[in-house]
Amino acid sequence: MTKKLCGTNYPISICFIVVNEFCERFSYYGMKALLTIYFLTYLHWDTDLSTAVYHAFSGLCYFTPILGALIADSWLGKYKTIIYLSTVYVIGHVVKSVGAIPTVGNSNVHIALSMVGLILIAFGTGGIKPCVAAFGGDQFDEAHIRERQKFFSIFYMSINAGSLLSTVITPILRGDVQCFGGDCYALAFGVPAALMVVALVVFIAGTSLYKMNPPQGNILLEVCNCIGFAIKNHLQRWKYEPQRRHWLDWAEEKYSKRLIQEIKMVMRVLVLYIPLPMFWALFDQQGSRWTIQAARMNMAFGNSFNIKPDQMQMLNALLILVFVPIFDLIIYPLIGFCRINVTPLRKMATGMIFAALAFGAATLVEVNVVKTVVEPAPPENCLLQVFNLAGSNASLTFPGSNPFPEPIQYLQDPPEYTTIPLEGPGNILKTQVTSDGQTSECHLRLIQQKAYSLILNSENTGIQCQLVEDYIKKNDTGNPFLRFFNTLPEEIILTVDDVNFHVPSGHMSLNKTVGRNEYPEVNCSLPSQKCPNLDLGLLDFGASYTVIIIEESGNIVVKKMEDVKANNVHIAWQIPQYALITAGEVLFSVTGLEFSYSQAPSNMKSVLQAGWLLTVAFGNVIVLIVAEGAGLEQWIEFLLFACLLLGVCIIFSIMAHFYTYVDPEQLDKIYLEDSGKQEGDHDDMKKKTNDMPLYRTGKMTRL
Repeated sequence: MTKKLCGTNYPISICFIVVNEFCERFSYYGMKALLTIYFLTYLHWDTDLSTAVYHAFSGLCYFTPILGALIADSWLGKYKTIIYLSTVYVIGHVVKSVGAIPTVGNSNVHIALSMVGLILIAFGTGGIKPCVAAFGGDQFDEAHIRERQKFFSIFYMSINAGSLLSTVITPILRGDVQCFGGDCYALAFGVPAALMVVALVVFIAGTSLYKMNPPQGNILLEVCNCIGFAIKNHLQRWKYEPQRRHWLDWAEEKYSKRLIQEIKMVMRVLVLYIPLPMFWALFDQQGSRWTIQAARMNMAFGNSFNIKPDQMQMLNALLILVFVPIFDLIIYPLIGFCRINVTPLRKMATGMIFAALAFGAATLVEVNVVKTVVEPAPPENCLLQVFNLAGSNASLTFPGSNPFPEPIQYLQDPPEYTTIPLEGPGNILKTQVTSDGQTSECHLRLIQQKAYSLILNSENTGIQCQLVEDYIKKNDTGNPFLRFFNTLPEEIILTVDDVNFHVPSGHMSLNKTVGRNEYPEVNCSLPSQKCPNLDLGLLDFGASYTVIIIEESGNIVVKKMEDVKANNVHIAWQIPQYALITAGEVLFSVTGLEFSYSQAPSNMKSVLQAGWLLTVAFGNVIVLIVAEGAGLEQWIEFLLFACLLLGVCIIFSIMAHFYTYVDPEQLDKIYLEDSGKQEGDHDDMKKKTNDMPLYRTGKMTRL
């Protein structure tokens, strides 16, 4: 007899299942939130490759549920499938965490471990995806339908709670905890790994309380066999026998008319699924392109709180919790009160429009974000800026061109990077520098598409030129870059945000990342004299600074130059695009799941679940192809996705116009003349698939 919670019809076993799901979703979304930044900053991939691998992983996570369903229904059963694949899941997390430890091997080892870990995680999370919720539904007696439906709402609430908390916490573990001399990815991935271990232990702890149904065969496999037989039979016999009303009718020699009719009904819905991947192509870019965009924005809220770019993904989970009751309790009743007939398919089309508008908003944000980005020089050109430390204004003359028509001001911010034409991939330019009546000739060895700083210094022998290669790319985490140039006669050591800078006399230090903050008192040390605390002021998001250390009137002072401008678009401007994409998710995903449930025969709901998950997988494949193949500017890519989805929305709306809705109460009355043995054969499958929760609730749609 199933043990119940005190005074209720809820089995005690569901407590273990809900906690398991919370921990599993925490581990998945917490790990996934970090991936794009991890690829960019730890593996040092470019944005396109990072985006492509991110979506390849996401796509694999939605291809593997079919494998999990086949294993559970045809071989192991749900319980053993969850245990075995959760073990694979844990191993994947551990391998992924080990790959994030810098002292373990070289970069190739880190990449190999990361990819192996992600593949194992994809098989683990995808394999258990169709099993856990259905296993929870199995715990209820058939008489307790209302309790089972409430369980599904609690179940999906736990999914969103795990997603929300993890996308807030794991970026903090990454950025605010330092280990191995940088961001602590090992800890940030290790905590989700620990949560997955907890999920597995909790699930096993409830073993004695579970109601376990044996494997009863997989309806998806039966559907595929029926379709395959129909196609084969049609190809072999169509020349010799009269044509049949539908190509599936060629399977009548082996399969029941009821099954064939049910497959026809499912096929009508699956045809409507064809345009759907484009919605997911936009939706899943929250963790890739939108995170990259966030890293190039101003993430400060007041003087004391800075959000992290990978934390912005928590807005989707938070807004889902807000929007679902608003739509259910306010918006939909108001539309009904106005007697507007809004069908499920019209809601889904409206959701597509909201997603397209979200990418329109993202386009506007991106156009303004890139204004602070320094674009690399075109081929056979380079970029050059000049720091004048020569004591007075200086003029530069280049052979055949005049890129600096105005004198360079002494100890002033250098002009913006200027494009210098070269005669080939690289050459030496002879440049004349005139300052305070002195003229010197400098030989500059420049290479195409690189950026340089030319430092002018006055010495007894004349004007001295020092060429330093610059790093103009903004930091992938949004933090500022900092470097020092030392004009003092001896080495100076400075410490900024626990980062040490050793700067020999007359040299430029390396660019290093420091935290965005005010630095009114920077510690420094000199061998021969007292070094005062130096005021660097605000080092802001996305900027690159060169700080000149000079001596004036016997005092050591600093002059801060801004090489790359700070991010001037606040990250709050991403909120509208998140609000629009989440509204689109409520209209599209929740409605789509409920529509699919209502339009499928009771024993075919798992088939439509597989089809729905495949639309998510193919949506990620679309992004993978565009990211690696298009090579477009980011704002153009956003606009392209918005336009593509609007075009797909028009096609989907036309298809929806010709779709005839099926009354779910009439489904079991179709082809009753074939209700003998064949119908009895489907009873067990019907009971099993009735419990597929993904279609029954949809209230908290976090797949």
